[in-house]
Amino acid sequence: MILEIRKAGPADVGGILEVTHDAFTAYAKELGMPDKVMALKEDGQTILQEMKKKTVLVGCINGRIVGTVRFETIPGNIAYMTRFGVHGSIRKSGMGTMLIDEVAAYARQEGLTAIALHTCTKMFPLVRFYYGQGFYIHSTTQDRGYVRGLFLRELTEQTHETMDLTFVSKL
Repeated sequence: MILEIRKAGPADVGGILEVTHDAFTAYAKELGMPDKVMALKEDGQTILQEMKKKTVLVGCINGRIVGTVRFETIPGNIAYMTRFGVHGSIRKSGMGTMLIDEVAAYARQEGLTAIALHTCTKMFPLVRFYYGQGFYIHSTTQDRGYVRGLFLRELTEQTHETMDLTFVSKL
């Protein structure tokens, strides 16, 4: 078995769509609000546009895309993650950890202070996963009709008390 994490390109759009649809269909089912899950409204053009402004990574097993994550540097010197997902057929295989480790390595190399993301705090397996990856819930909001947590993973000695989280709190 050959495992690989790499930067995505235009040829990967179909695989990214497949993983995103699979992962976020499960998320929407658990949430009980499929209309609130914007990832399910994406198409190939959306992903190509995202590739122009964000880093998009894919995780592959034997060349097949089975995981994906997008991230960008936002004000406050933070890497903000979106559309993190692993295909249901290989969840709990370590692919999600590998993707997050790659985001963390990039963020450290760029001198960023933290990784941030939002997710529903009601999704206990997902929340446990993020805690296992070194994230914690900084704050919550109900701006999308459900409780979304702002999860942070500090990468330096700087803590959330001294970080500028103004921008990320508005996402």
